[in-house]
Amino acid sequence: MCGILGVVATTPVNQLLYDGLMVLQHRGQDAAGIATAEGNTFHMHKGPGLVRDVFRTRNMRALPGNWGIGHCRYPTAGSAWNFAEAQPFYVNSPFGLTLAHNGNLTNAEVLKEEMFVQDLRHVNTNSDSEVLLNVLAHELQAAAKGARLDPDIIFRAVAGVHRRVRGAYAVVAMIAGYGLLAFRDPFGIRPLVMGRNPVEEGYEYLISSESVTLDTLGFEVMRDIAPGEAVFIDLQRNLSSRQCADKPVYAPCIFEYVYLARPDSLMDGVSVYETRLRMGEFLAEKVKQVLNPADIDVVIPIPDSSRPSAMQLAQALNIPYREGFVKNRYIGRTFIMPGQSTRKKSVRQKLNTVSHEFKGKRVLLVDDSIVRGTTSREIVEMARAAGALKVYFASAAPPVRYPNVYGIDMPTRGELIATGRTDDEIAKEIGADALVYQELDALKAAVRALNPELTCFDTSCFDGTYVTGDITPAYLDKVENGRGGKGKSSNEDDSNATQQLDLNLMGNNAEH
Repeated sequence: MCGILGVVATTPVNQLLYDGLMVLQHRGQDAAGIATAEGNTFHMHKGPGLVRDVFRTRNMRALPGNWGIGHCRYPTAGSAWNFAEAQPFYVNSPFGLTLAHNGNLTNAEVLKEEMFVQDLRHVNTNSDSEVLLNVLAHELQAAAKGARLDPDIIFRAVAGVHRRVRGAYAVVAMIAGYGLLAFRDPFGIRPLVMGRNPVEEGYEYLISSESVTLDTLGFEVMRDIAPGEAVFIDLQRNLSSRQCADKPVYAPCIFEYVYLARPDSLMDGVSVYETRLRMGEFLAEKVKQVLNPADIDVVIPIPDSSRPSAMQLAQALNIPYREGFVKNRYIGRTFIMPGQSTRKKSVRQKLNTVSHEFKGKRVLLVDDSIVRGTTSREIVEMARAAGALKVYFASAAPPVRYPNVYGIDMPTRGELIATGRTDDEIAKEIGADALVYQELDALKAAVRALNPELTCFDTSCFDGTYVTGDITPAYLDKVENGRGGKGKSSNEDDSNATQQLDLNLMGNNAEH
């Protein structure tokens, strides 16, 4: 999960890109970068840390030009602390390219080998985004067969990228002297939306991970970029688009609606806020099946992502809704903090209880999801310390049991509290008196109700079905071993876990 944006305007875009990255900061807090262009010349500044810390006045002055791209990084491949892996990436041949990428390539190692042996290109970091840049550069060179480019050549190059690359990728890129290119993988796993702003001679264009960027920067939302589609905007601000994939399938990541995206965004024609309200409605029905609502005195959300679901759940159950936690907004999102010890330490710095909302009450805590369980355990302890008589816990998402390989940091089964545990065992692990999970079908229905055209989703972290069809148990084992061998949970039965994983993977017959 990263935040990307690209803009072609009539005036300098450095401030526009900075402001856009600030809006997308929730999508990545480890590094940020901006690249702008004047004709054939690129200017770039990037570094580790939050957007506000990476850019100073002197850096902004060194980013002239009326078009550019930006990126805020959340690491899923490579190293979180390697300055060289901050984006955008640049390669000088052919034509000169800069690229920013949101997602994760599942065949990056194979592509890296191909780059060296077949394409005679050197990849300098462990980042799959640099691999993607070099694949695009090679395909552009192969399609051009000369010194000039046009939209037809560029779209043929993107089609070549789609044929070679597997996984999730939403991309913005600049081609020196030509314009801004954006494209999305053939499954549309990671989001990408475009908008425009009317000017005296036509339009300015902005492409971003989320529509909230367009709203805050004064651009009109046009539409989402479709799975497999590429969009090219030249320096005269002429827009061209083409479907570049042979068999595109609309299968966006459903976890975007659960947690990743801002609630004020529209994503694939769906209001994120509205989906979270509907998740609360469905979750209320599940609570009725598991608990007696009469045994619940108050519903309290765990801020911020779960608020809409908790409000709707409380209304459906006719139970008072209260704010029981106060959030310190100067602490980052714990889910995307590397390391269990860092996450655990940050929870109590991030949240504090309003004690009288807990004291002597039977409390139903509502969160958007439970991933590693560290945060949930700490929060339950805080509720009990504040005087709660009973602490029930409800998750607006189903149990997260499988690694996510498409750009979310859920890489190992051993780190996921739901892997190999029943709901009762998970409740015991986090210290709750009872635990209620959303049903997967209900989660899909909550999103699909707002856009019936979305008939397929990537739900791999919940059900182990990977839409790209190329994920095997051996691949997952390799990913987990790369994380220090943490893939094996102490409570997990080897044969049962492997058998279940194989059964889910056998169903992956989607074509790329």
